[in-house]
Amino acid sequence: PLLSFLSLLSFSHRRLDANHISYVPPSCFSGLHSLRHLWLDDNSLTEIPIQAFRSLSALQAMTLALNKIHHIPDYAFGNLSSLVVLHLRNNRIHSLGKKCFDGLHSLETLDLNYNNLDEFPTAIKTLANLKELGFHSNNIKSIPEKAFVGNPSLITIHFYDNPIQFVGRSAFQHLPELRTLTLNGASQITEFPDLTGTASLESLTLTGAQISSLPQTVCDQLPNLQVLDLSYNRLEDLPSFSVCQKLQKIDLRHNEIYEIKVETFWQLHSLRALNLAWNKIAIIHSNAFSTLPSLIKLDLSSNRLSSFPVTGLHGLTHLKLTGNHALQSLISSENLPELKVIEMPYAYQCCAFGVCENVYKISNQWNKDDNSTVDDLHKKDAGLFHVQGKTSYVLVMDLEKQKNKEDLKALHSAQCSPSPGPFKPCEHLLGSWLIRIGVWTIAVLALTCNALVTSTMFRSPLYISSIKLLVGLIAVVNMLMGVSSAVLAGVDAFTFGSFAQYGAWWEKGVGCQVIGFLSIFASESSVFLLTLAALERGFSVCSAKFETKTFSSLKAIILLCFMLALTIATVPLLGGSEYSASPLCLPLPFGEPSTTGYMVALVLLNSLCFLVMTIAYTKLYCSFEKGDLENIWDCSMVKHIALLLFTNCILYCPVAFLSFSSLLNLTFISPEVIKFILLVIVPLPACLNPLLYILFNPHFKEDLGSLGKQSHFWTRSKHSSLMSINSDDIEKQSCDSTQALVTFTSASI
Repeated sequence: PLLSFLSLLSFSHRRLDANHISYVPPSCFSGLHSLRHLWLDDNSLTEIPIQAFRSLSALQAMTLALNKIHHIPDYAFGNLSSLVVLHLRNNRIHSLGKKCFDGLHSLETLDLNYNNLDEFPTAIKTLANLKELGFHSNNIKSIPEKAFVGNPSLITIHFYDNPIQFVGRSAFQHLPELRTLTLNGASQITEFPDLTGTASLESLTLTGAQISSLPQTVCDQLPNLQVLDLSYNRLEDLPSFSVCQKLQKIDLRHNEIYEIKVETFWQLHSLRALNLAWNKIAIIHSNAFSTLPSLIKLDLSSNRLSSFPVTGLHGLTHLKLTGNHALQSLISSENLPELKVIEMPYAYQCCAFGVCENVYKISNQWNKDDNSTVDDLHKKDAGLFHVQGKTSYVLVMDLEKQKNKEDLKALHSAQCSPSPGPFKPCEHLLGSWLIRIGVWTIAVLALTCNALVTSTMFRSPLYISSIKLLVGLIAVVNMLMGVSSAVLAGVDAFTFGSFAQYGAWWEKGVGCQVIGFLSIFASESSVFLLTLAALERGFSVCSAKFETKTFSSLKAIILLCFMLALTIATVPLLGGSEYSASPLCLPLPFGEPSTTGYMVALVLLNSLCFLVMTIAYTKLYCSFEKGDLENIWDCSMVKHIALLLFTNCILYCPVAFLSFSSLLNLTFISPEVIKFILLVIVPLPACLNPLLYILFNPHFKEDLGSLGKQSHFWTRSKHSSLMSINSDDIEKQSCDSTQALVTFTSASI
């Protein structure tokens, strides 16, 4: 069918793509002297049909892409002197003849992308008019010195995604027309290329290399540079880019830059985007960005900043500071009035750009107007006097209202992440007054009641039984839970109305981690000790000699319980400090999978403990029915442990439900309810446990009476000791007086 083209002498375009052509007869294009464009892509050609192309002297564009060509021989396109565009991409070309492009005097675009070339195509040196060259995604490992010496007209070169290990420093010299230079993934390049004579370069991309420094004269060689991308290198120090006055975009992310000096970006009036993310920047000069009036996008995420200079950034619309964990201070929105997209390290820093802060700003502006000087008021009055009549006054007021609405709309349009919420509050740590009153009540009762129970248990002169020891230790760990609640209540009171100023400091501080550790340790210790107490009561029914035989081993089991609780409380610290996930200093039952798994594991472990306690007490009450009640020497303590088991189990149900809801992605529980459960329901047993003992256990009154007698005895003993000392002093003084009197009498005689 190709022979039929002989009659189509006037055709200038021929599309033969996607026809599975594997062979082109030598004479198939004979007589097609007017053919200008030829598509032979997406076929099965394995070689260049040299003889068939000899008659296409007028051909201007040809594509042989998406074939199976392996080699291009010398003089393959020898008679195509008018060819301007040649596409050879997506073949299997692994070698080129040294003179394969001879004769292509008019060629301007050469596409060798996506092939199997192992060596740099030195055959291009004969293409004096070449303007666009692409040989990316090959296997070329080096670019020799003066590689493009025969291509002074080159405007664009694309050779990224090659395993380039060596690039001659003079490879890109003397290319006065070169506008774009892109080299991605050259992992072995350690030196910045010498670009002498390539002064027209507008876009330079050298990414994924090992460049550690830039020459101080880099901008002297590239005065017209507009886009500079040196990301994914090892740059440590930066020269001054002030000579590159046309720079509009700089990308330096993923380097090892430590400091931004005042002269680094000095007076780059055209710079619009600056990316410095994923470096080691810890120091930025206060005026480093002060002379960048056109800058609208700044990315400093994932660095080591502890402060951020805002001088000169009034026109900034996009700002990224996420990942700078040491940057904990608030950034005033007044210094960044045009910001639209913001990414901060902490949600609290977004409070300055929120609705509440916006209203506060407008109210402050009104206050400023109220505090204006007399001259300002006279000027305003004069302006009003120029407006005659009531209608004009209403018009002025409408204009003021419209202006305020526009201000609110502009302030609302800013998008800041991470956004504040119930677990990242702007004003109050504890949120509602219901939670605040609950936390304060729990803190006060837990501290006072547990301290009282602990005093009666461990300061009584009577013998401490095993069950009293367990109840006393439960009171001790419950007191730790009270300490945690008291600290949270204190932080809420100290930061009342302005928690955003201290939120990051508190959340990432040591105090929050200590409070979270104490909470988990106290909660788990309480459950384990309560389980042990239930088992102890069960065993005491079965064996009357339990107290004498197992009291020493009971201490070892208690120590084991504390060690297990200590291990559980340490896990979040080892797993990335999950206590710092929120200012509540507790692992939240949602968010990261590791945190959810941790909470679910705790729920399963505690549920197992409650199941063991329930089984133990069920068997215990079954023994009551069989007439074993007389074997119980302390029935009141059995009832007390049963009461603790019932209340703790009931209060643990919401916590278990919350954890499993997060595991099943059930979102019908509001954040406020979750916060109430974590802050009120979880620590509630810490104040109910001692109250139940104080109100319903007769042993408390006995121990309290013994404690009172003991205190009275100590006071009386101390008073007797003082009386004895005073008597001795009086007797001594009397003897001394008598001796003095005798001496005085003798002297008189």
